Amino acid sequence: MGTVSSALGRRSVRITLAVLAAVVLLAAPLLLPAFANQTLVRIGVYAVAVLGLNIVMGYTGQVNLGQIFFVGLGAYVTAYGVNQGWNIVVVFIAACVSAGIVGLLVALAAARLGGLAIAMVTIALPIVGVPLAKRLDEFTGGSQGISARFSDAPEWSGLYNDQWQFYIVLVVTAAAFLLARSLVRGKYGRAFAVVKENEAVAASMGISPYRTKVLAFTIASIFGGASGFLYLAAVQYTSPETLSFGHSISLLAAMVIGGAGSIAGSLLGGAYYIFVPQLTNAIDPNLTTLSQGAILLAVLFLLPGGLVSLPRALRRLGRRRSGRPMSGNPPKTAPAPSPVPEAALEGPDNKERQDRP
Repeated sequence: MGTVSSALGRRSVRITLAVLAAVVLLAAPLLLPAFANQTLVRIGVYAVAVLGLNIVMGYTGQVNLGQIFFVGLGAYVTAYGVNQGWNIVVVFIAACVSAGIVGLLVALAAARLGGLAIAMVTIALPIVGVPLAKRLDEFTGGSQGISARFSDAPEWSGLYNDQWQFYIVLVVTAAAFLLARSLVRGKYGRAFAVVKENEAVAASMGISPYRTKVLAFTIASIFGGASGFLYLAAVQYTSPETLSFGHSISLLAAMVIGGAGSIAGSLLGGAYYIFVPQLTNAIDPNLTTLSQGAILLAVLFLLPGGLVSLPRALRRLGRRRSGRPMSGNPPKTAPAPSPVPEAALEGPDNKERQDRP
């Protein structure tokens, strides 16, 4: 009975916290200034991209250095669909599906070859994507980029543009995180974990490592396309610079610092992607890259599990300072040996040994 009541208590606490978080998020854009809303919108944009990267790298253990390519592809498809007058729901689906198809083709070609092959192919994606976007100027606007406005607040809403954009990003981001949480906690998440640990064991259990890696990479690409849609909703402009390889490395660093293999860590990674460059630029624009590298090394050294492991590290530190064992139970000590009675030492055998010359 105690265990059941404890579980019910934890569940009620989680539900209460989820309701409070939903209320805060719904009320926040109405209370915050425009700059704060725009900052939170950008965090949501890149949190979805980091979430997709986390699925393929953090949960499945595959290398993906080209996630920014799918973000840029989703942004370009969104801009093209908006300028062609497509329905916005169709535009969102097109951004996700196009990124997913390209990701599927890449995964089918590279997943069978091993981790290094996937790494080389994904490195090539943004490197090839930038000149390709410049050449396809009829669809992409060339080097000048392309703009599209579709996230202005309608008159019936009574909201400002930044508030309306906040709600668009909130709906898509919340749906993405809920879907990802359901995915990694279900049978596919268990398959991802087994493939990450040992592909031979996965195959012996009837799990195809090849299909699992293809699935994870395709899902990550779809999340990248959704992030590209949100990016255009927030910025309303995209260019070949969106696809640059440097942004892909920044997404990778954000995933590692937030916490690999963690849904909440993806959200922290999105916040890192936005806040840390602003902080380092404010300190010294000439040392931005050096400062970001120092922050990355410091976090990896102090918190190997990323920022998401900070509460666990603090609890561990508190237990050490209080002198309590890590498990919370008193330490077990070996029982002291019982003293041997003197009568035993003076038994017949000992007396016989003593009597011998």
